[in-house]
Amino acid sequence: MKKIPFLSREKAEEIASEYGTPYYVYDEAGIRKNAKAVADAFSWNNGFREYFAVKATPNPFILKIFKDYGFGCDCSSMAELRMAKAAGFSGEEIMFSSNDTPAEEYVYAAEIGALINFDDITMLPYYLEHVGEFPETVCCRYNPGGTFSIANDIMDNPGDSKYGMTEEQMVEAFRTLKAHGVKHFGIHAFLASNTVTDDYYPTLARQLFELAVELKKKCGVHIDLINLSGGVGIPYKPSQESNHIDLIGWGVREAYEEVLVPSNMGDVKIFTEMGRFMMGPYGALVTRAIHEKHIYKEYIGVDACAANLMRPAMYGAYHHITVLGKEEFPDDHRYDVAGSLCENNDKFAIDRLLPKIDMGDLLYIHDAGAHGFAMGYNYNGRLWSPEVLLHENGSFSLIRRGQTLNDYFATFDCFEEFKEMFED
Repeated sequence: MKKIPFLSREKAEEIASEYGTPYYVYDEAGIRKNAKAVADAFSWNNGFREYFAVKATPNPFILKIFKDYGFGCDCSSMAELRMAKAAGFSGEEIMFSSNDTPAEEYVYAAEIGALINFDDITMLPYYLEHVGEFPETVCCRYNPGGTFSIANDIMDNPGDSKYGMTEEQMVEAFRTLKAHGVKHFGIHAFLASNTVTDDYYPTLARQLFELAVELKKKCGVHIDLINLSGGVGIPYKPSQESNHIDLIGWGVREAYEEVLVPSNMGDVKIFTEMGRFMMGPYGALVTRAIHEKHIYKEYIGVDACAANLMRPAMYGAYHHITVLGKEEFPDDHRYDVAGSLCENNDKFAIDRLLPKIDMGDLLYIHDAGAHGFAMGYNYNGRLWSPEVLLHENGSFSLIRRGQTLNDYFATFDCFEEFKEMFED
């Protein structure tokens, strides 16, 4: 099985001639098709809303696409809150799910009417101290501890996670919030990352629905929403099968009808906060082969590096690579595909079988639409690449310009002795 790029070599070269390489490119048609599929999968729930995880792909042009489907934004910082607001989101269209939160971020989130999702019980008095009062609707993040399993497979280890409250703390938090006038309550949990199984959301949902019934009984509160957060993953490797969002939505519905409806809780709204599933397959990093090296291994040097896409260097993550224009060529050459950083882990692929790569070839690095550009950095003075949106009609537009040296040096602009750094 092969992964198919969403743009041709000719289109990739056209974009490169306009903006250079490397660049990120996003597929508007794919994004929209997937967004509609998510909305349809949960249309059975009257209050459903997907809060796109801004941290995955923080670009207002992408956020505006999701707004067309009634989605919101999941934010975790001041910058993300301000971006969401600038993109036209307001009030409960914004979920603020943060941890170790600075006071000024809570103040701003309250000012714009965002839904607050408290990560820890100690943040309740902290919020009151700096903001003054709680809103009518508040969400709290739950961590059950131990391991999270589906059947006999351990998916992740919440007990080692810094996020969320214990069940006892959730009870105490809800009672405290109720005493301070909160009228509607939400439950949030993120227990596993990048799951490629249709059972994750339904299993998590059932656990949270059962918790909601208990919290309603123990605290006498109205549970308004249950946020399944993210964790629905994508198949990075060609051998993996994609999740089926329609089956996932149906599985959540079954749990909802079996647990919540009999407890007279059929008005609970279901939220999700997917990032990777919403954007991962619909973004790619396009980079050009500029060097080859023949020593103990065969190396292809490209003009992108881990500063542009750090997941392979940071996690050893697999990203499939297509040599554009050579999709039908045999994968009969073994390469390490490397960038220019002064770190030996700056490799997009190790011992990867690919077609013969010639200098000037464009390499398309798949599934970089989430946690790709967003995790960029400037080590070795390498600059962030431009971001381009490929429209449904085949045209394209710049949605973030590439970083310049003047951008990189900007925080020295108050020092007269360094002015030569800004000279072209």
